[in-house]
Parts: sequence; structure tokens; C-alpha cells
Amino acid sequence: MDADFSIELGREDPVLDFPWKDPEGTLAYVDLKRHPELMPGIEEADKFPELREFLRAMNSARSSVETAKCDVWSTSELSPEEDVYGASHKFASYVDVVLSNIDVRLSLPAHEQFVRKLIELLRRTPETPSAAEVCVRRCYFGTDDRVREGFYFTLYVSGYGKDDAGARLNWGVGLKLTGNAVFQLSAGEVK
Repeated sequence: MDADFSIELGREDPVLDFPWKDPEGTLAYVDLKRHPELMPGIEEADKFPELREFLRAMNSARSSVETAKCDVWSTSELSPEEDVYGASHKFASYVDVVLSNIDVRLSLPAHEQFVRKLIELLRRTPETPSAAEVCVRRCYFGTDDRVREGFYFTLYVSGYGKDDAGARLNWGVGLKLTGNAVFQLSAGEVK
């Protein structure tokens, strides 16, 4: 599995308010770590069982992370860098993830260490037509009385294939491999 990471802390880079809600107030953060029974309210998880299983795993007691946001899409518009897969279709997702340990959420070195180990584990997995990119970004953790600046990850996982079904299958494999790597880190890493 191809895997890489980046640190994106510039002024123009994405940030996350945690917990979040959209300006219209129609979509908002769902705490699946503490309330897994709310999973049916996540439209993407309802539509894509592979993502539902990934979200369930990331928010389980075994995991040192929890999810904040997600989306799924497919496309036949691939970049020149993606030519190596010999594919015409891509199925992809992103999942925004925060570390469950509140104090560690504020540590950039802890995030860098986690991401480097995650990428190292993913690069050891079998060759598959799938890829993962992990971006460390700035997060503003809000409580009723104050906001603390910390960090989060965006996990992009993509699968490639000759058609949409093949790309989706390889995306599902990529999600499983990524979830397994997070479990390995959770068992002995930064908590």
C-alpha cells in the first residue's frame, strides 16, 4: 500500500473546530466513541458498509483515536501521479481523527510520532492498488469556557481499479489495512 504524510499548519491550510457544526446547523459532530448507537445518523456510514466498519473500529475501546468528520466519493478523473495504478477509477474517503487523550491532542511531537509510525506500518503492508495519505493539521478544541489549540489528522484512503466496483473493493482493503495499523499503534503508543 502506498502511504505518505504531510504537516499542514499554514494560514491557508484546513483547520478543524472540535466539536464542529456547519454554519446552517444541519450537520454536526457525532460522538461515536462514547455513543456508538448514533452510527445510523452518519449518512456515509449508512451508504458504505466499509466506512461504517472503519468508523466503528476507529471509535472502539481498542483505539486511541476517535473520528470527527468523514466523506466518500468516486471519480474517473485521476492525476498523472495516479497513473502507476493502471486504473481508470478511484474510490476515496477522508476521515478526520483526533487522539482520544485530551492532553496529547495539544502535542505536535506526539502527532508527528504517531503519523510517522502509522505510515511506516502501512508501507509494510502487501502491495495493493490503494493509497493512504495522512495530514496533520491544526484543531481548535472548544469547551464551554475556553478554546485550546491542538492538532488532528485527516486520513485519506483511496482505492483504484478498472471500474467503480474494483476501485471500491480496493478502497475497502485500504481502510482495513489503515484500521489495523491504528490498532497496532493504539496497543503500544501514545495514549
